Amino acid sequence: MDNISRFVQLPRIYEGRDCSCSSGSALGPGAGAAQPSASPLEGLLDPSYPRTQAALLKVAQMVTLLIAFICVRSSPWTKNYSAYSYFEVVTICDLIMILAFYLVHLFRFYRVLTCISWPLSELLHYLIGTLLLLIASIVAASKSYNQSGLVAGAIFGFMATFLCMASIWLSYKISCVTQSTDAAI
Repeated sequence: MDNISRFVQLPRIYEGRDCSCSSGSALGPGAGAAQPSASPLEGLLDPSYPRTQAALLKVAQMVTLLIAFICVRSSPWTKNYSAYSYFEVVTICDLIMILAFYLVHLFRFYRVLTCISWPLSELLHYLIGTLLLLIASIVAASKSYNQSGLVAGAIFGFMATFLCMASIWLSYKISCVTQSTDAAI
């Protein structure tokens, strides 16, 4: 975990939390030294999370992915069945995963499931999902044959790709840090 933390700045929601797998309780953000006996289930719902920047980005991603899926699904297309099936599978899988991470943050499941590195799993999901969504949108745009529903689906796919990249950029701030070689001679 230490090697990863040098290159990836964790979102504020995970700061001060033990990300290792243990039998103790992880109190999560907002838990201070004044509450040593707080249980992981105390305050399960986070009422302030839906107003955060990360939550609003997730909602925008889910809406654009749903619109992209509906546009492609409702379009009459007979050619390139595999290209649009791929687009549909990628958009729905990405939408389900973003919804799952939204619920993890909303209901603070990261407090209960401490064996999972939530920041790393969300980062990997966004990296892989964004790449697959970009590929699916490019394929859908190139095979649209000027049908308005397919073009709209591809455009919303590109918008969702941009929102996913913005989420990666704003949440994780990946930086390349060179190690210093201050060797005493």
